Amino acid sequence: MAKAQQQRIIFGLKVRQFRQERGWNFDELGKRTGISPSYLNEIEKGKKYPQEENLNRLAEALGLSPEFLASPELTKQYAPLGNLLQSNFLNELPLDLFGIEAQQVVEIIARAPDRVNAFISALLEIARNYALLNENFYFAALRAYQELHMNYFDDIEQAAEAFVHKHGLPENGGVSEQTLAGLLASEFRYKISENGLDAYPDLQSVRSVYNPKKRLLLLNSRLNERQRAFQLAKELGFNVLNLKQRPLASTLSRVRAFEEVLNNYRAAYFAVALLVNRHEFVHDLRRFFEQPAWDENTLQGLLAKYQVSPEVLFQRFNVLSRDFDLQKVFFLRFIHDVERDRFEIDKELHLNRRHQPHASGLDEHYCRRWLSIELLRDLGSSAADNSRPLIGVQRALFADTNEEYLCLGVAKPGYPTVGRNVGVTLGILLDERARAVIRFWDDPTIPKIVVNVTCERCGIADCAVRAAPPLALQKREARKRMEETIKKLTG
Repeated sequence: MAKAQQQRIIFGLKVRQFRQERGWNFDELGKRTGISPSYLNEIEKGKKYPQEENLNRLAEALGLSPEFLASPELTKQYAPLGNLLQSNFLNELPLDLFGIEAQQVVEIIARAPDRVNAFISALLEIARNYALLNENFYFAALRAYQELHMNYFDDIEQAAEAFVHKHGLPENGGVSEQTLAGLLASEFRYKISENGLDAYPDLQSVRSVYNPKKRLLLLNSRLNERQRAFQLAKELGFNVLNLKQRPLASTLSRVRAFEEVLNNYRAAYFAVALLVNRHEFVHDLRRFFEQPAWDENTLQGLLAKYQVSPEVLFQRFNVLSRDFDLQKVFFLRFIHDVERDRFEIDKELHLNRRHQPHASGLDEHYCRRWLSIELLRDLGSSAADNSRPLIGVQRALFADTNEEYLCLGVAKPGYPTVGRNVGVTLGILLDERARAVIRFWDDPTIPKIVVNVTCERCGIADCAVRAAPPLALQKREARKRMEETIKKLTG
């Protein structure tokens, strides 16, 4: 928030507080100052700041010194709001993305300062104690933005389609990395170094770095062909969409502004639309869903046809909402640290609702019955054939809600970071619509498994793959028993 805007907001809050303390409306304050009620309203909303003459009139009418009224100092009632403004908290939230102005937020807070300010103080304290960074807010805001639009952006789809037609790129799968590299060189004067990061040990987990002064793209030589193609297509996205504010490395280690996060996503979306043609993919999905029985070879065939990674293919399932009217969908990406046998979710997206399978920030153990974790365990075993991704399917019935999802999963070795394998899961809530669209949903060969979110909160008895005792569940049940006993004693 700009300093001038912050000054206007604080000034307006002080005028509002002292006017209300005196029981005056805008008309009364207007009579005492000679300032129109409409202008006073603009001042209190933080949209206007008075000239010196009107500032002095306001101070005199309110019985304050002009110096105090113009200072950033707030009374105890509004002090937490002042801390909020000065903490730059509102700047870290991309309010404009959702059509919200900072003044609107402040105005809502100002209507009930005592209760809301206590809430603000708690939020700031939580942010300090848990070291929440700008990135946390930025990525959460991006997920909310994606979910708001059902992860489908027609402007990027049209830009990608126009680029494909202009350059005669194949629409039925397999845009080669050589073609993409040639377009970067001819259209945008790029130079590409395929082993440009080999000399930098600290960057062995980074896929690419772009030097804008030299128009040089440095690639990690350990990338496979599909990963290189995606990085090249993403660079085309930055240029075709004219995204100026962008990260220079594929890994966002430090985010300077929300615009970087948003533009990075937009460029990646363009890359997916370029590599997996929407019209062709919708046609392929229709044939897939019309099959009477589950066949993993169909998914293997789609990966081979479009020559993309499982993550890219599953991102292209964003057409489910628009072209199949399947609205209740989630996407999760798991990372398996093989050496520590630790699983974490580093990407998630929930369309239409917050679904049962989701990331947990409580350092608990995800249910080992989940499809991706099963696949990743198989992949990490010595008997696994790592030459091709492992593919699986599952009907996951959540123990606490009885909601059932059809889950498709793929696990593959993690490149360029060895020992950190990747698993992706796409889940579709098996409601009436999904059962009408996906013919093979009730194939008896698909395993139906009762699952939960984390072991610590799971009451499934005699679970053979439990990774931790149900401590959180036990604590919750103990509290419930205590409350019931108190109720008996006081009833």
